[in-house]
Amino acid sequence: MNVAVTAAPLLATPLLAEGPIADRARHLVPHLAAGAAEADEQDRFVAGNYALLKQAGLVEAGVPAEFGGGGASIRELAEMLRILAQGCSSTALAFSMHTHQVAVPAWRWRHQKLAAMEPLLKRIAAERIILLSSGGSDWLPGTGKAERVEGGYRITARKVFSSGSPVGDLMMTAAVLEEDGARHVLHFGVNMKAPEVKVLDTWRALGMRGTGSHDVAIEGLFIPDAAVALKRPAGQWHPLFHILAPIAFSLVYAVYLGVAEHARDIAVEVAKRRPPTEDMLQLAGRMDTALRAARLGHEWMLAVTDRNAPSAEAINDAMTGKALVTEHAIRTVELALELAGGAGFHRATGLERLFRDIQGARYHPLQSGPQARYAGAMALGQDVSRIF
Repeated sequence: MNVAVTAAPLLATPLLAEGPIADRARHLVPHLAAGAAEADEQDRFVAGNYALLKQAGLVEAGVPAEFGGGGASIRELAEMLRILAQGCSSTALAFSMHTHQVAVPAWRWRHQKLAAMEPLLKRIAAERIILLSSGGSDWLPGTGKAERVEGGYRITARKVFSSGSPVGDLMMTAAVLEEDGARHVLHFGVNMKAPEVKVLDTWRALGMRGTGSHDVAIEGLFIPDAAVALKRPAGQWHPLFHILAPIAFSLVYAVYLGVAEHARDIAVEVAKRRPPTEDMLQLAGRMDTALRAARLGHEWMLAVTDRNAPSAEAINDAMTGKALVTEHAIRTVELALELAGGAGFHRATGLERLFRDIQGARYHPLQSGPQARYAGAMALGQDVSRIF
């Protein structure tokens, strides 16, 4: 593995390691911001910022307090990520992938009383391991090949968009098993230190350049039968995803909301340096209206997680909220650029980077086409089990 990383910034003041996680995140913002532009310009993964997240106790924030974690709720974790995004978009987005992989087993332990979640949660709190998600490359169809061998499976796969991969300890991933004329997806964890696992230096992107979302190659890794957490039909919704999707995307899209808020604040600061004109007032008003719509969309996503009622209907509600955040967060940043005027075109202002970073909101599932089809099928009483 040969991947560019950024070192941890030198700190003039000690980090907050106790108290509300929002306060700890807010204390980190200037430290994260210090290296954000350099990481973007050089395609460097923000590894040093993960050291700060660990020092601040945010890695285990979502682990139940009974297991040594912070016991944070989904709402509290979303607020943490939204705040972190105002320091460094890439750090917040990559960390959201770890955060949701902690939040889901915590939810299952608390609401489904699944004792099987306990060892992982305790390990996160004790060792501060970093979890990776391959959900963006796997999603419902799954990717990679699982071949049945004695005692388990041999896995060969290439997982793209593996955010945080240079510092990951455990990737929660999947592979496709073709058996008896059917395609099944097996879910399991992968030790990122295994010799069969390599992080490939592939992440060259429009925005979110510091996320370290490299491809991860898995070549002939043995996964024993006992390590397979779930076997499900490929290409259709499963009850686990009814749990996972609303939680995961309410956290991921907290990041994009934070990016939009950061862009808005920069634009307002720049605009206040000039005498206001009617056009500036119009732009500022439209920008704040778009931001309010993004906030309302995200609040709707969080309301879905508050219900604790996983279902196809919950997916529709969560994805509708996601669509609203996507549309209006992107529009907020566009209007911020216009409001800032020529200053916004300069890299030093920071808006062009946020403009590129916010584009990532378009690409997480459900993307606009499947989301509209899913909502339409729900409205007309049609089957949604294979719309993704």
